Amino acid sequence: MTDKPKAVVLLSGGLDSTTILALAKRDGFEPYAISFRYGQRHEVELTAAARIAEASSVARHIVVDVDLRQLGGSALTSDIAVPKNETVDEIGDEIPVTYVPARNTVFLSYSLAWAETLGAGDLFIGVNAVDYSGYPDCRPEYIEAFERMANLATRAAVEGTHPIKIHTPLIHLTKAQIIETGLSLGVDYSMTTSCYDPSKDGASCGHCDACLLRRKGFADNGLEDPAR
Repeated sequence: MTDKPKAVVLLSGGLDSTTILALAKRDGFEPYAISFRYGQRHEVELTAAARIAEASSVARHIVVDVDLRQLGGSALTSDIAVPKNETVDEIGDEIPVTYVPARNTVFLSYSLAWAETLGAGDLFIGVNAVDYSGYPDCRPEYIEAFERMANLATRAAVEGTHPIKIHTPLIHLTKAQIIETGLSLGVDYSMTTSCYDPSKDGASCGHCDACLLRRKGFADNGLEDPAR
C-alpha cells in the first residue's frame, strides 16, 4: 500500500503519453495506466504501452476494447489513406483525416469511470495544442469543458470526496520542449511509437504527421529520433 494519491494516466505508448506518465510519477502520484484497443491501424502502440507501463512500475495497466472501427470516419479506423508528407511545413491547417471522431471524449469517459472506482480524482492526458495535427479535442477549452462535465457527472465529485482534475502538462509545450522534459526525467523514448501507419513489424513510416512532428522535436534538441 502507498499513501500517494492515485491518478489515471491515459497511456497510448506514444511520446506524449509516456512523458505525462513520467510527470505524474514526478508529481507524487501513484499511476494507474489505461490504454485503448479501438480498431486503430497502429495497434502496435499497445505493445509499446505495455512495455512502458511495466518499465514504469505502474500500479496497474488495463487495455479497454472500444471498437471505433465500427463507426469509421478516420484514416486511423477505416480504409482511408493516412496522409504523408516530406516535411512538417507541408502539414496543412485543416483538421486532418487522421482525426478520430470523439476519440478523446470516449477515452476520457472510460478513464473517468475507472478513476471513480479507484477513488482517484486526478486524470492525466497528453493532449497538446502547439505541435499537433489540429484535432479539436486537444484544445484547452475542450479539456476545461470536459472537466466541468466530469464534476457534474460523478458521485465522487458531487459528494465532494474526489473532485475531478484533468492534468494536461504538455498542452502549451512544443514537441521539442516535451522531449526535453521527458529526457530530464529519464524517459527512454526508444520504447515509444508515434507512427499512424507503421509497417507490420512496427517500424515507423517516417512521413505521417506524427512521425514528422516527432522527428522535428528530436532534431530541435540536436538528437536523432530513436524510433525505428
